[in-house]
Amino acid sequence: MSYSNKYVCIHGHFYQPPRENAWLEVVEMQDSAKPFHDWNERINFECYAPNATARILDEAGFIRKIVNNYSNISFNIGPTLLSWLELNDKETYRLIQEADVIAQKKFNGHGTAIAQAYSHLITPLANRQDKITQIEWGLKDFEKRFNRKSEGIWLAETAVDSETLDILLDYGIKYTILAPRQAKSFRKIGDATWSDTGSIETRRPYWCTLPSGRKIALFFYNGDIAQDVAFKGLLNSGKAFAGRFMSCFDYDDKVQLAHIATDGESYGHHHRFGEMALADCMHVLEENGWAKLTNYADYLERFPPEYEVVIHENSSWSCVHGIERWKSDCGCNSGRPGWHQRWREPLRNALNWLRDELIPIYEKETGRLVNDVWAVRNDYISVILDRSESNIDDFIKRNQKKTLNADEQVQLLRLMEMQRNAILMFTSCGWFFDEISGLETHQIMQYACRALDYAVQVADKDFHNEFARRLAQAPSNVYENGNVGYQKHVMTSRVNLERTGMHYAAASLFEKFPQQLELFNYICTSENFERVIAGNYRLVVGQTVVKSRITISEKLFSFAAVYLGQHNIIGSISTEMDDNTFSLMKNQIIEAFRSTNLGEVISVMQTFFGLEKYTLYDLFHDEKIKILNLIAAKSLVEAENAFRNIYDDNYQLMSSMKHNGLTLPDAYTTAVAYIVNHDLEFYFTNDILSIRELQRLVNELKKWDIKLNNEQSFQLAASERIYQEIKKIEQTESSLVQIKKVNDILSILEQMDIKLNIWKSQNAFVRMLKAYKNGEWVFINTEWQGRFTKLGELLKVKM
Repeated sequence: MSYSNKYVCIHGHFYQPPRENAWLEVVEMQDSAKPFHDWNERINFECYAPNATARILDEAGFIRKIVNNYSNISFNIGPTLLSWLELNDKETYRLIQEADVIAQKKFNGHGTAIAQAYSHLITPLANRQDKITQIEWGLKDFEKRFNRKSEGIWLAETAVDSETLDILLDYGIKYTILAPRQAKSFRKIGDATWSDTGSIETRRPYWCTLPSGRKIALFFYNGDIAQDVAFKGLLNSGKAFAGRFMSCFDYDDKVQLAHIATDGESYGHHHRFGEMALADCMHVLEENGWAKLTNYADYLERFPPEYEVVIHENSSWSCVHGIERWKSDCGCNSGRPGWHQRWREPLRNALNWLRDELIPIYEKETGRLVNDVWAVRNDYISVILDRSESNIDDFIKRNQKKTLNADEQVQLLRLMEMQRNAILMFTSCGWFFDEISGLETHQIMQYACRALDYAVQVADKDFHNEFARRLAQAPSNVYENGNVGYQKHVMTSRVNLERTGMHYAAASLFEKFPQQLELFNYICTSENFERVIAGNYRLVVGQTVVKSRITISEKLFSFAAVYLGQHNIIGSISTEMDDNTFSLMKNQIIEAFRSTNLGEVISVMQTFFGLEKYTLYDLFHDEKIKILNLIAAKSLVEAENAFRNIYDDNYQLMSSMKHNGLTLPDAYTTAVAYIVNHDLEFYFTNDILSIRELQRLVNELKKWDIKLNNEQSFQLAASERIYQEIKKIEQTESSLVQIKKVNDILSILEQMDIKLNIWKSQNAFVRMLKAYKNGEWVFINTEWQGRFTKLGELLKVKM
């Protein structure tokens, strides 16, 4: 068999459903992702970051090599996920960008990254203008992040129709990737007869001639291998993965391409250590000379299609019925027994209706301000990517019909945001799963609600009631209908400048520097502010300007808020109070507070603000948790002191009882478990790491047979602290004592049988090992070498 003409390409579609609160533009805490803050953070730790530094192990389980998988596979990463990585994991974001540069050198100038249609909507179900915007936004986002034009593009769910493909050609796209069942028929170019594609040959590319007469290249991935990766455990072994590709090839000299497309999350999230299997697979293929790694653009340049294909219109990779999964109860679901998806069609109809109602508003109102209403929407991606004041100003100036005043600028940005949310509300995840009240569906409803709010602001058109009526026609498996969940979970998430002002007032009770406070995508600035503290009670009173980063709109609020201990916060806010009235209110409420007359404080609030008040439970989710944690901290210290007194005062008695085989009273057992867990958690956040103290705590775990309260949280905390300590070795030449400390900590933790997540520490050690081998460290001696070698053994890195 000739291996010189055998090629392998693995495509990873890395994507997460959008999780940002549609008003705050941030991902709020998700309890189901604990011990991580949210699912983006969790999946990044398990998948996206490890794929940038994937390990290849030897037979003894030691790290032989660390590789950046993104430089060897074809991949796309959803723009909304990339924007999250850019803010929350800059190192992984940088390594992904770097991988594409490395790939260009390896694959004849062709990078491994490709673009994605922006917000993962099903393009065949979109109108033509939305298709154009989706593609342009996706390509512009890609160019900004990878500093080049994308040669290919990933279509959400590989959902395709001829109109979408034709638009791709308008933007210079050379190819896209489809599932094998999306091919209707094919033939060799020049042949008269078309072949039925019961089993299309996936080992070559195809030209697809569109109704316009133009051609685009299509790659149909190997569905069997893709299924084995996703569902049949192929990632249990990198060598078996490589062998599976080799089984695709014929024993001849023909050029052949074995390739797959799968969810990128398969490599580390869905399948633990999947990124290692992926790295090992490619390593085995290359090291043994079995096949050449390639990407689609590289292969297309080398071997242009000799065959042509006709596609099934309106088809996809995850619905055997075409694209019905995103508009009907077709039977495709995620497997919840007894549940229906009859809600999909009325939900799709409601959103289509809303989109069509917003279009004439948008065209009329935007037409007053700019020359080309649809060109300006396409150009708005430049603002989404950079919301600095100077960039927003540039956007307005190059699109305005005339010089826009401040109110007109706000109007234009609100119109743009109305359309952005009207696009985001079609994100495919809203229909993919089983229930209309699921997180993903409520997420797209948030975007719809946000668009509805903007319609009121830009044109005084209120469609909220009609939209809710249409949602009520959608049956639910959980609630009476889709509108019930919408009212309960979506409408209560709404945020405006007034609610932000309410939150600011409550947050300013505790913030160190409340005069200038950033709350997500809002900026709160107070020039007139006073805080009065009386024991456990607090009062704040002031005037603040709340400004939106998104639409640059702003509003002045007068407020007063009082903290009465525990979780009791009462506040009032007004947008209509003049300066004289504010000064009068301020003097009266401060005087009442200082006189400890809390009843009078509330009375003053009612006099100047009216009866409407807000409490802690009206605040933003994450900030509410932050404030509750601050409030709880004092009582937790008291609880700790009580448990510690029991632990210290009765330690000898408890030891004697245990030595004599007696069962400890529950009060003693609870106190011991609490204190040991608390001290272990505190240990890895303390400035000084005492080896003796860690050994004592581990001994206590064993002695009293204590279970960790949250093993995963402990693993993460210990792993992160070890990484920080190893970085100190890199940063100082006097590292002999530091290496010994890290070695001792790792050795002691081995006694606990805790499986640490030490890939970040391994990365740092590999960097040091490279510097060591290159002779960059001149201060080393025999003792240092011994300790450094021991550290490598503990981290499982081959020296």
